[in-house]
Amino acid sequence: MTAVPGGLVLDDPVGQSLGGRHAPLARRRGRAATYLPEVATFSTVSAAPRAGDWADLAGLLGSGALADMFSSPATPPPDWEPVFSLEGRQMVWSGGAGHLGRAEARNGTEVVDLGADSVPEMLDLVARTQPGPFRPRTHELGTYLGIREHGTLVAMVGERLRPPGWTEVSAVCTDPEARGRGHAARLVGALLTRIVGRGERPFLHVAEANTGARALYERLGFTTRRQVVFRGFRTP
Repeated sequence: MTAVPGGLVLDDPVGQSLGGRHAPLARRRGRAATYLPEVATFSTVSAAPRAGDWADLAGLLGSGALADMFSSPATPPPDWEPVFSLEGRQMVWSGGAGHLGRAEARNGTEVVDLGADSVPEMLDLVARTQPGPFRPRTHELGTYLGIREHGTLVAMVGERLRPPGWTEVSAVCTDPEARGRGHAARLVGALLTRIVGRGERPFLHVAEANTGARALYERLGFTTRRQVVFRGFRTP
């Protein structure tokens, strides 16, 4: 594991984001918070939650709703039904300039910015590749970049959680028919350049079972900071 100066905010990346740069995209009640439903699924409670905090979160989400607690270790009350539990790891970028921009363009493709007008094709790519939760307004979390081939979006990367001083790389996905062309490495490198250029540090999360993605991130200069477990629950 990697000890990271200034990395304590990464222990609660959802809470730190919702309380900071993503506050305009948040719903809050007491010490509980969650993203607007059309933006993201993640929720948070205080570091040492009380019964009232869980009641506040349930009130925000509604009865029988998914409480996506991301990597929070907090344990909800017994009447919150477990929905999923997935082992993963949190990785931080510790590479230098030599890790950026290595992948060359192929077949004349260019890295392009994706915005609100690109949402339908972004959602279509997500449906084909399943990189993780992605909603109609997820692109508002930060910068999103893509590569098109013959007018079709075939690869994408974006920014998600943004605790102070850090930006999470997320939504890394490539259409199965366009894999093996270096699109993911090229897009991640382009996004890292932007994040570092703002004076921030990149980090990301990856499922433990996704060894291929982890190997790519390690080649691009990411190292493991800590093991995490992604968990979701159903509100009573």
